[in-house]
Amino acid sequence: SLRRTLRAMPIMGRSADSIDVETSWALYPAMQTSDIFQMELDCACAGMDQRKVHMLAREAAPKLGFAPPVCLHNPLLPGLQLTEVQGSFDDDANIDKSIKHKMSKSVGKGALWINDTPQEVNEKYREAYCPQKVVEGNPVLDHARMLVFPNHDRLDIQRPSKYGGDITYHSFEELAQAYGKGDLHPLDLKNGVSAAVTKLLQPVAEYFEKKPENLEAMRRLQVTR
Repeated sequence: SLRRTLRAMPIMGRSADSIDVETSWALYPAMQTSDIFQMELDCACAGMDQRKVHMLAREAAPKLGFAPPVCLHNPLLPGLQLTEVQGSFDDDANIDKSIKHKMSKSVGKGALWINDTPQEVNEKYREAYCPQKVVEGNPVLDHARMLVFPNHDRLDIQRPSKYGGDITYHSFEELAQAYGKGDLHPLDLKNGVSAAVTKLLQPVAEYFEKKPENLEAMRRLQVTR
Protein backbone atom coordinates (compact mmCIF):
# COMPACT_ATOMS: atom_id res chain seq x y z
CA SER A 1 0.00 0.00 0.00
CA LEU A 2 1.03 3.64 -0.34
CA ARG A 3 1.00 4.05 3.44
CA ARG A 4 3.33 1.07 3.89
CA THR A 5 5.71 2.48 1.29
CA LEU A 6 5.73 5.89 2.99
CA ARG A 7 6.84 4.23 6.22
CA ALA A 8 10.12 3.39 4.48
CA MET A 9 10.54 6.94 3.19
CA PRO A 10 12.74 8.36 6.00
CA ILE A 11 15.63 6.47 4.38
CA MET A 12 16.12 9.49 2.11
CA GLY A 13 15.79 12.07 4.87
CA ARG A 14 12.08 12.66 4.48
CA SER A 15 9.42 12.06 7.07
CA ALA A 16 6.25 10.16 6.32
CA ASP A 17 4.47 12.80 8.42
CA SER A 18 5.37 15.59 5.97
CA ILE A 19 2.32 17.51 4.81
CA ASP A 20 3.53 17.98 1.25
CA VAL A 21 4.88 14.66 -0.04
CA GLU A 22 6.36 14.65 -3.53
CA THR A 23 5.60 11.68 -5.77
CA SER A 24 9.32 11.01 -6.30
CA TRP A 25 9.76 10.52 -2.54
CA ALA A 26 7.26 7.67 -2.57
CA LEU A 27 8.88 6.10 -5.64
CA TYR A 28 12.33 5.95 -4.04
CA PRO A 29 11.65 3.07 -1.58
CA ALA A 30 9.86 1.16 -4.36
CA MET A 31 12.86 1.56 -6.68
CA GLN A 32 15.26 0.32 -4.01
CA THR A 33 13.02 -2.65 -3.31
CA SER A 34 12.80 -3.52 -7.01
CA ASP A 35 16.62 -3.60 -7.17
CA ILE A 36 16.63 -6.66 -4.91
CA PHE A 37 14.17 -8.50 -7.15
CA GLN A 38 15.79 -7.35 -10.40
CA MET A 39 19.19 -8.69 -9.28
CA GLU A 40 17.55 -11.89 -7.99
CA LEU A 41 19.27 -11.56 -4.63
CA ASP A 42 18.87 -14.28 -2.03
CA CYS A 43 20.60 -12.09 0.54
CA ALA A 44 20.51 -8.29 0.69
CA CYS A 45 23.45 -6.73 2.55
CA ALA A 46 23.49 -3.08 3.56
CA GLY A 47 23.82 -0.63 6.42
CA MET A 48 21.32 -0.21 9.23
CA ASP A 49 19.82 2.75 7.38
CA GLN A 50 18.46 0.36 4.71
CA ARG A 51 16.54 -1.94 7.02
CA LYS A 52 13.10 -0.33 6.50
CA VAL A 53 13.35 -0.74 2.73
CA HIS A 54 14.52 -4.33 3.22
CA MET A 55 11.50 -5.10 5.38
CA LEU A 56 9.32 -3.61 2.66
CA ALA A 57 10.97 -6.00 0.20
CA ARG A 58 10.37 -9.00 2.46
CA GLU A 59 6.69 -8.11 2.85
CA ALA A 60 6.18 -7.48 -0.86
CA ALA A 61 8.14 -10.51 -2.12
CA PRO A 62 5.44 -13.22 -1.73
CA LYS A 63 2.84 -10.99 -3.37
CA LEU A 64 5.12 -10.50 -6.37
CA GLY A 65 6.11 -14.15 -6.68
CA PHE A 66 9.57 -13.85 -5.12
CA ALA A 67 11.14 -15.51 -2.10
CA PRO A 68 11.66 -13.06 0.79
CA PRO A 69 15.36 -12.11 0.83
CA VAL A 70 17.56 -12.68 3.85
CA CYS A 71 18.63 -9.24 5.07
CA LEU A 72 21.95 -8.51 6.77
CA HIS A 73 22.61 -5.09 8.25
CA ASN A 74 25.97 -3.79 9.38
CA PRO A 75 26.82 -0.75 11.54
CA LEU A 76 27.43 2.49 9.66
CA LEU A 77 31.06 3.53 9.35
CA PRO A 78 31.39 7.27 10.04
CA GLY A 79 33.05 9.55 7.51
CA LEU A 80 36.48 10.94 8.33
CA GLN A 81 35.45 14.55 7.80
CA LEU A 82 33.13 16.45 10.13
CA THR A 83 30.03 16.49 7.95
CA GLU A 84 26.36 16.09 8.83
CA VAL A 85 23.53 15.41 6.42
CA GLN A 86 20.40 17.40 7.20
CA GLY A 87 17.09 15.63 7.64
CA SER A 88 15.37 13.02 9.77
CA PHE A 89 16.28 9.45 8.86
CA ASP A 90 15.26 7.17 11.72
CA ASP A 91 13.04 7.08 14.80
CA ASP A 92 15.95 5.71 16.83
CA ALA A 93 18.06 8.71 17.88
CA ASN A 94 21.34 6.78 17.88
CA ILE A 95 20.77 5.29 14.43
CA ASP A 96 19.61 8.67 13.12
CA LYS A 97 22.87 10.23 14.35
CA SER A 98 24.90 7.45 12.71
CA ILE A 99 23.13 7.99 9.40
CA LYS A 100 23.78 11.73 9.46
CA HIS A 101 27.52 11.18 9.95
CA LYS A 102 27.98 8.02 7.87
CA MET A 103 30.77 7.67 5.34
CA SER A 104 29.66 8.82 1.91
CA LYS A 105 31.43 8.24 -1.40
CA SER A 106 30.29 11.73 -2.47
CA VAL A 107 32.62 13.26 0.14
CA GLY A 108 35.97 12.25 -1.33
CA LYS A 109 38.39 12.88 1.53
CA GLY A 110 35.95 11.57 4.09
CA ALA A 111 35.50 8.17 2.46
CA LEU A 112 37.80 5.17 2.23
CA TRP A 113 37.80 3.06 -0.92
CA ILE A 114 38.93 -0.55 -0.87
CA ASN A 115 41.28 0.26 -3.76
CA ASP A 116 42.92 3.23 -2.01
CA THR A 117 46.71 3.09 -1.98
CA PRO A 118 48.57 3.15 1.36
CA GLN A 119 49.48 6.77 0.64
CA GLU A 120 45.85 7.72 -0.01
CA VAL A 121 44.69 5.98 3.17
CA ASN A 122 47.37 7.77 5.17
CA GLU A 123 46.48 11.17 3.69
CA LYS A 124 42.79 10.72 4.46
CA TYR A 125 43.46 9.80 8.08
CA ARG A 126 45.93 12.67 8.53
CA GLU A 127 43.22 15.11 7.44
CA ALA A 128 40.50 13.39 9.47
CA TYR A 129 38.47 15.07 12.19
CA CYS A 130 40.05 13.87 15.43
CA PRO A 131 39.69 16.28 18.39
CA GLN A 132 42.15 15.75 21.21
CA LYS A 133 40.82 13.90 24.29
CA VAL A 134 37.39 13.49 22.63
CA VAL A 135 36.18 9.88 22.39
CA GLU A 136 32.49 10.26 21.52
CA GLY A 137 31.93 11.12 17.88
CA ASN A 138 35.59 10.73 16.97
CA PRO A 139 35.64 8.95 13.56
CA VAL A 140 39.26 7.78 13.87
CA LEU A 141 38.47 6.05 17.17
CA ASP A 142 35.28 4.66 15.66
CA HIS A 143 37.32 3.14 12.85
CA ALA A 144 39.62 1.55 15.42
CA ARG A 145 36.57 0.07 17.15
CA MET A 146 34.76 -1.09 14.01
CA LEU A 147 37.63 -2.03 11.68
CA VAL A 148 40.82 -2.67 13.60
CA PHE A 149 39.98 -4.57 16.77
CA PRO A 150 37.42 -6.95 15.21
CA ASN A 151 40.20 -8.08 12.83
CA HIS A 152 43.32 -7.74 14.98
CA ASP A 153 43.96 -8.50 18.63
CA ARG A 154 46.04 -5.34 19.04
CA LEU A 155 46.76 -1.87 17.71
CA ASP A 156 50.44 -1.00 17.44
CA ILE A 157 51.29 2.69 17.43
CA GLN A 158 54.76 3.84 16.51
CA ARG A 159 55.96 7.16 17.86
CA PRO A 160 59.32 8.84 18.64
CA SER A 161 60.94 8.03 21.97
CA LYS A 162 60.67 11.68 23.01
CA TYR A 163 56.89 11.28 22.88
CA GLY A 164 56.85 8.05 24.88
CA GLY A 165 58.01 5.54 22.28
CA ASP A 166 56.02 2.77 20.63
CA ILE A 167 52.91 1.55 22.41
CA THR A 168 50.43 -1.29 21.93
CA TYR A 169 46.76 -1.38 22.89
CA HIS A 170 45.08 -4.77 23.26
CA SER A 171 41.46 -3.59 23.37
CA PHE A 172 39.39 -0.67 22.20
CA GLU A 173 38.45 0.15 25.78
CA GLU A 174 42.13 0.50 26.68
CA LEU A 175 42.72 2.71 23.64
CA ALA A 176 39.68 4.92 24.29
CA GLN A 177 40.62 5.41 27.93
CA ALA A 178 44.17 6.44 27.04
CA TYR A 179 42.99 8.83 24.35
CA GLY A 180 40.36 10.39 26.58
CA LYS A 181 43.00 11.07 29.24
CA GLY A 182 45.29 12.71 26.70
CA ASP A 183 47.95 9.99 26.90
CA LEU A 184 47.80 9.55 23.12
CA HIS A 185 48.17 12.40 20.63
CA PRO A 186 45.67 12.62 17.72
CA LEU A 187 48.44 12.34 15.13
CA ASP A 188 49.78 9.16 16.74
CA LEU A 189 46.27 7.70 16.78
CA LYS A 190 45.78 8.58 13.12
CA ASN A 191 49.09 7.01 12.12
CA GLY A 192 48.34 3.82 14.04
CA VAL A 193 44.83 3.37 12.67
CA SER A 194 46.00 4.24 9.16
CA ALA A 195 48.69 1.55 9.29
CA ALA A 196 46.23 -1.04 10.62
CA VAL A 197 43.60 -0.27 7.97
CA THR A 198 46.26 -0.37 5.24
CA LYS A 199 47.17 -3.85 6.46
CA LEU A 200 43.51 -4.88 6.24
CA LEU A 201 43.36 -3.68 2.64
CA GLN A 202 46.55 -5.48 1.59
CA PRO A 203 44.74 -8.56 0.16
CA VAL A 204 42.61 -6.21 -1.94
CA ALA A 205 45.71 -4.46 -3.27
CA GLU A 206 47.23 -7.81 -4.20
CA TYR A 207 44.03 -8.83 -6.01
CA PHE A 208 43.87 -5.64 -8.07
CA GLU A 209 47.56 -5.97 -8.89
CA LYS A 210 46.76 -9.30 -10.53
CA LYS A 211 43.51 -8.00 -12.08
CA PRO A 212 44.23 -4.45 -13.33
CA GLU A 213 41.15 -4.53 -15.57
CA ASN A 214 38.95 -4.89 -12.48
CA LEU A 215 40.76 -2.01 -10.82
CA GLU A 216 39.99 0.17 -13.82
CA ALA A 217 36.34 -0.87 -13.67
CA MET A 218 36.28 0.00 -9.97
CA ARG A 219 37.69 3.46 -10.64
CA ARG A 220 34.98 4.13 -13.21
CA LEU A 221 32.40 3.58 -10.48
CA GLN A 222 33.98 6.11 -8.14
CA VAL A 223 31.75 9.15 -8.56
CA THR A 224 32.30 12.09 -6.21
CA ARG A 225 31.03 15.62 -5.95
